[in-house]
Amino acid sequence: MNQQKCVECGDSFKGRIDKKYCSDYCRNTYNNKINKDAKNLIRNTNNRLRKNYKVLTELNISGKTKTTRSKLISKNFDFNFFTQIYTTKTGNVYYYIYDQGYLELDNEMYLLIKRD
Repeated sequence: MNQQKCVECGDSFKGRIDKKYCSDYCRNTYNNKINKDAKNLIRNTNNRLRKNYKVLTELNISGKTKTTRSKLISKNFDFNFFTQIYTTKTGNVYYYIYDQGYLELDNEMYLLIKRD
């Protein structure tokens, strides 16, 4: 057994030659610090997707309806966050957040649809 120093807290410990941390607590603390930025990005993106999904489900009770851009914006819908783009053979572009989708129509109108 070798004497080593913990990467996180600096305490000495004995263990395998490839061991880096004195405890699970130090290992978790170190990895949480390293991955903090990526976790924040993912958490913020998922929160935004969740909010957009909620707006679409509230407005699209029947599974297919029309609404205005201003109504979506008034509910803080963010058009930059979606999970999928589907382009039809005729060139219509549907944006989806999971199973809820929207298609931009003329005069700032949107068709909201739910995919089965």
